[in-house]
Amino acid sequence: MARYLTKIVILGAQVVGRALMKTLRQELQAFEDAARMHETMTANSRDSSSSVRVKGMTLVEAQQILNVQDLGDRQAIDTHYQHLFRANEKSSGGTFYIQSKVFRAKERIDQELARLEQLAKAKATSAASPPAAPFPSQGESPGESQSQAK
Repeated sequence: MARYLTKIVILGAQVVGRALMKTLRQELQAFEDAARMHETMTANSRDSSSSVRVKGMTLVEAQQILNVQDLGDRQAIDTHYQHLFRANEKSSGGTFYIQSKVFRAKERIDQELARLEQLAKAKATSAASPPAAPFPSQGESPGESQSQAK
């Protein structure tokens, strides 16, 4: 009788051990997949990833919160922000959490608009500047190529 009992305990331990190992392998695979996906997302969006880390919100999420599709319509952005901010005040039955999400969404959209303005200014200044001089060939020094161009 004791022999059968020990066989049952050993078989039960083996089954539990196999199940535990299978679960650990699955968790490790899921962790590696998540790390690969995070690395891909970080590589694809270098500029926006830094702003997501700072504000904790993507531009798409901010647009969804404020119910705005067009970033060019500042009046609609401000109107939606004011309405949602007032509607979620504590005195009117709102919560600070939702109100702070609305504020962060507006802040994130403002940050994106500022970035777009900087890009537009950079393009305008680069279009106004004269084209750069051609690179000297391998055997020439920079001074030789300039003297030959004159």
